[in-house]
Amino acid sequence: MIQQETRLNVADNTGARKLQCIRVLGGNKTFASVGDTIVGVVKEALPNMPVKKSDVVQAVVVRVKQSLRRPD
Repeated sequence: MIQQETRLNVADNTGARKLQCIRVLGGNKTFASVGDTIVGVVKEALPNMPVKKSDVVQAVVVRVKQSLRRPD
């Protein structure tokens, strides 16, 4: 589960490598899981890419360590 101040690894090719969650979008949610949208700040980025360090971005959570319980 993702909450505020959580450090995340980025799984796409925008150039960002590490992200810190600022806010979980969607009402009064405090935790995000797979499929939820978050607002984050880029903490580590590759040079010469569109996303720079300290940019504020929106992201979708695609993977978490906690196992995902799916209905039968």
